[in-house]
Amino acid sequence: MAACIANSRSETSSTDPFTLDSSKCQIGTRCRTQLCRLNLSNLVSGKTSNWGGKKVSNSSKTTLHDEDEDGLWLKIQEEALHDLEQEPILFKYYYSSILSHVSVESALASHLAMKLSNAHIASDALMEVFLSVFHEDHEVRRAIRDDLKAVRERDPACISYVHCLLNFKGFLACQAHRVAHKLWSQGRAVMALLIQSRISEVFAVDIHPGAKIGRGILLDHATGIVIGETTVIGDNVTILHNVTLGGTGKVSGDRHPKIGDGVLIGAGTKVLGSIRIGEGAKIGAGSVVLKEVPPKTTAVGNPARLVEGKEKLVI
Repeated sequence: MAACIANSRSETSSTDPFTLDSSKCQIGTRCRTQLCRLNLSNLVSGKTSNWGGKKVSNSSKTTLHDEDEDGLWLKIQEEALHDLEQEPILFKYYYSSILSHVSVESALASHLAMKLSNAHIASDALMEVFLSVFHEDHEVRRAIRDDLKAVRERDPACISYVHCLLNFKGFLACQAHRVAHKLWSQGRAVMALLIQSRISEVFAVDIHPGAKIGRGILLDHATGIVIGETTVIGDNVTILHNVTLGGTGKVSGDRHPKIGDGVLIGAGTKVLGSIRIGEGAKIGAGSVVLKEVPPKTTAVGNPARLVEGKEKLVI
């Protein structure tokens, strides 16, 4: 181990000490593993790094120590290194996506920008937009972390936090929406609608930037989810694929559902109109809900009817 540290010092003395060389990271021996972890500790210190092949100062990144006190970001980095032990061929991808960053927000902004950019919308410009929102809004930063934890805890298909951050399009679509919603609330409708459009094209999730979404959200599978402008979603809500939270044809005004905390909405469900789904309610797959659902009840069918709970569905 001492030799490993000594070698790492001599090898990095003439180059950027925060650059991980993939040739030194083939994770085949204990020494090389320790070298990777040593360099990771330098990355965590957050002095400087190479970001996508370009040197980036900390002024363009978001270091949020108050958010990181729970160790989530360190856990994500550790998971990334563990993945590299199994698949060293992914080194460049994991380095640019995770290991070159100083916070969850920095990694997420870069990853979203890469996903949502195209030939005419530069990833650098999008990354700047995402970082600016993450930097100025503590509630968005908190929601990102709560959503990560929600997916890891409630989705048995999620094997790690880093897996969610990189691969779960429901999580990514929700975080991009949070940025779009912030811009919408600031009167930046053009940018907000552009991000909405890119989310729809890339992730097949269409959320109007005016929709209000709480924390601890799980969009499971996510494909085909549609959420209208005046929708309000509480905390710790789970929504499966092909769910529509839509209107009934009313031209304007408050016309979309209000979803309480802890609600579960099954695949293919349609909840239409400005109706309330009470806290802790469950909606069965394929249901069409046109009337209020009381708290802690289960509704199924088309039209939806109660199958559980003490209260009757409001007709």
